[in-house]
Amino acid sequence: MKQPTVALIYPPSCDPTAPYLAVPTLTAWLRKHDITVLPIDANLEGWEHLLREEPLEQLRTKMDARLRELEKKVTLTHQEQLLYASLWNARGDAAHAPGAIADALSVFKDPSRFYDHGNYAAAVDTVESAMRVVSAAHAPLTIDFVAYRTPFSLLTPKEIERDAGPETNPFFDYFESLAARMKKEKVDLVGISVAFPGQIQPAFSLAYALRAKMPDLHITVGGPALTQMLIRLKGDEAARVLGPFSSAVVYEGELALLDLVRALERGEKPSGIIKGRTVEDMSILPPPDFDGLPLDRYLTPELVLPYDPTRGCYWGVCTFCHYGLAEVGTAKYRERPTETVLDHVTALSKKYGTKVFYFSQDVFSPRIATNIARGIVARGLDIKWGTDMRPERSLTKERCEELAKGGALSTALGVESAAPRVLSLIDKGIPAEDVKRAVQNLSAAGVAVEAMCFSDFPTETYKEAQTTVRFVGELEEDLSLFILGRFDLTHGSLVAQKPGEFGIKEVFGVEGDELKTGLFFQERKRPKTALQSAKVEEDIRALSSAWRLRRYPWAGALSTAHTMLYYARLGKDVFRGPAPVLFAPKQIKAGPARKARFDIAKVEEKSAAHEAAIWQTLVHELRRVTRADYDALAKEAPRAKAAPSLWKCAPGGGPVRVPDPTKGRRVSHAVNSTKP
Repeated sequence: MKQPTVALIYPPSCDPTAPYLAVPTLTAWLRKHDITVLPIDANLEGWEHLLREEPLEQLRTKMDARLRELEKKVTLTHQEQLLYASLWNARGDAAHAPGAIADALSVFKDPSRFYDHGNYAAAVDTVESAMRVVSAAHAPLTIDFVAYRTPFSLLTPKEIERDAGPETNPFFDYFESLAARMKKEKVDLVGISVAFPGQIQPAFSLAYALRAKMPDLHITVGGPALTQMLIRLKGDEAARVLGPFSSAVVYEGELALLDLVRALERGEKPSGIIKGRTVEDMSILPPPDFDGLPLDRYLTPELVLPYDPTRGCYWGVCTFCHYGLAEVGTAKYRERPTETVLDHVTALSKKYGTKVFYFSQDVFSPRIATNIARGIVARGLDIKWGTDMRPERSLTKERCEELAKGGALSTALGVESAAPRVLSLIDKGIPAEDVKRAVQNLSAAGVAVEAMCFSDFPTETYKEAQTTVRFVGELEEDLSLFILGRFDLTHGSLVAQKPGEFGIKEVFGVEGDELKTGLFFQERKRPKTALQSAKVEEDIRALSSAWRLRRYPWAGALSTAHTMLYYARLGKDVFRGPAPVLFAPKQIKAGPARKARFDIAKVEEKSAAHEAAIWQTLVHELRRVTRADYDALAKEAPRAKAAPSLWKCAPGGGPVRVPDPTKGRRVSHAVNSTKP
């Protein structure tokens, strides 16, 4: 057999502002062994396909048609109410986004406008407005650069195939064209790399499109998100879940993918789950190869490239953590030689004209970070970098100054909690006072410091949660950004493996979740009252007002290309301080008034409450999630009746009640449909 031509594809849905590392790394490895590779960023291309005036206008037409059908009805079922609310709330977006999207995207490529807060904010608002249109037109889909969700996402192979169809898959047309392209290129092997959970369904949808066009094509899949999903399945479960895929590589992919190519060369047909082998000696790996990727089309005015000096976590015992290509905890820690790292980033900077790198790894040790920083100074390199680190005691004032001189632009620190007992349960190994000193030393040296924290670790009390909130507040002058999310239990963490040691009464999944994507738990004793939990959330919101925070992947989110470029141009304090008016979302106008048959405010409020109650029953009472169970509970929800009053569209896209000419009273109720 001839040497196979390999296409390596990174699917939607995630950040289109910079290339991701997996495809360039695998590309370099295969090209090192003289294999022809076609790298494709289907995430970028897929969003380019959608975020255009013509497709968005078509989606607006589709939304209007769906809305007209609903308004012919006298009553609405529960599912129809959810759809009705989604369509009405996106009308303002559908009127605004198509005509504004081209200019918004151009802002991200234009330095004069990218670094202007007002222009940047307006561009972000428009892109998010367009994504709401995409979601509403394909409802019950919710999609953005982070998530891709439908109510029954990834529950069963049948649901996966269903979500791959044109009605619920916004990338359907693009995937069809990409499959035709692969057929024309006579590709023999397609490898799809899935780094994040939001890419799993699109990866399957793409594989179905490829399989339809090329029945004999070998399609393999791998990456951290796919690995963590597949290793939870036993025996025939994993093979059945693969569906359109010929094989799947779990754990690290370089050695296994090369073996797969060689097997195809010999005329063999490997199938099923293939266990990857760890690259023990990272010195054998070439630098990532970005040739063939559309580097001039990423949504950023300056190219930011990823690079991995290390793999795995040198600490590796945090009890909450299950991350990356590992069965439990984190992967084994390994490093590239310092001189190799310096040679690689020097060559990459020269070849691609970039001066900003994101060192993409589980964690960067202060020791190797210092060695690289010294090397950058010694070689006289004009390079800046950002990364993730542990807030170690070894981050002294002197070391932090060395890091800053050696190009350290920003670092996201794993703070987690400031409560001593919680830190002990997490097995963080760093007391809060050492964390505080590390933050202050880095900030004083000129490095932008981002704090990663969370609340609601099992048994965390109200007082302990407030300790973390106060800790962040006390460091306001030193933190460039922060996140304080909520604890999420993951399958491969020590907490999930030994729940009793963490005050957890029970860890459970639900019947019907064949891919085991959901993991739930109950504590022996509820450590906070509902009122206390609400107060913590309120205090976090108040704390957040001291920064200009944005969602991933925008400037104002942690560890993003846009954020790093803002630091490099405008300084580490660019996101601190109350947000000026220019950062506020602009009101999206819906256009001409339109009558609505149903009271949209009531429909939205009541259907949302019923939906929450249905899922509470399914997950926590029945502990079974199937479409039949959902439909049965949905039938019990009250139907919405057409309102006796007339409604029209308010300036914000929602409706406002106007006088009913048959009655002598007037009631008004406005709805904000453009929540940021």
